[in-house]
Amino acid sequence: MAAVTQLGQLTLSVSDLDAWEGYANRVLGLQTAGRDIDGSLLLRLDDHHHRFRVEATGRDDVAVVGWQTESAADVEAIASRLDAAGVSVHVASREEAERRHVSALIAFQDPDGHDLEVFANPEMAPGEFASPKGIDAGFVANDQGLGHLVLDAENLDRAMAFYTQMLGMKESDYISIGRFKGGFLHCNPRHHSIAFFEMPKPKTRINHFMLQLGDMDDVGKTYDLVNDEHIPLFLTLGKHNNDHMTSFYMANPSGFGVEYGWGARTIDDSCWQVEHLTTGSFWGHRSVPRPKAEDAAAS
Repeated sequence: MAAVTQLGQLTLSVSDLDAWEGYANRVLGLQTAGRDIDGSLLLRLDDHHHRFRVEATGRDDVAVVGWQTESAADVEAIASRLDAAGVSVHVASREEAERRHVSALIAFQDPDGHDLEVFANPEMAPGEFASPKGIDAGFVANDQGLGHLVLDAENLDRAMAFYTQMLGMKESDYISIGRFKGGFLHCNPRHHSIAFFEMPKPKTRINHFMLQLGDMDDVGKTYDLVNDEHIPLFLTLGKHNNDHMTSFYMANPSGFGVEYGWGARTIDDSCWQVEHLTTGSFWGHRSVPRPKAEDAAAS
């Protein structure tokens, strides 16, 4: 069965492109890979030409989720599967694919209206990744993809079924805390490349994206930077009990979350057992109260 193999690219729609470039370089440690012909910012974190495309289109949300697969034949097979299921599929022209720096590309929507792409043969960067903030151990990416993404879904079961049946992903685990329900999916050894939180009327489509560092010291130094510069924190440093990631969650210039972490375990499909969890972390990950409007205005 043709399947996606990694979270390949993310396109973000933002209000302040300059703020995003500064944040990406100085806080996240991503490298600017240039600008697209429409002025969009391209960012890299590994050997790929770019992993993020940041558009100044003002929605402050995820715009497109790009999934990589092994070959153009797999892209075609996934397109046929989607078409047979009644999903409208746009087959990109050569020019459209070249703008994404890939050789084959299709575009469609999932049941929640998230814009998705599946592509093959992404362009690699001409030189080695060089973080502008000096992250010597780099990011855990390349064959595991850029990281992971968490989206809101109106119906968790429907979302999980679409991504397993249409894109060939596999269940990692589930979490239920009171009314809160989440499901996690993988497509390579990374514990999850995407997860869904059931949310009937979400304010934004994206909850957060995650970047995994190769060295815990880089996470700790960035945690200090975020606190010293009063960048809003969503969750304090902690360790998840599903993927074992030690991480914290901060706001980005668009207001949604970025998880920044280290040490996640990987999945071996030959022996993996899907779990149903009732807690999210071994320790930490405590919510940080957001300042009231009147307090923020007075500060």
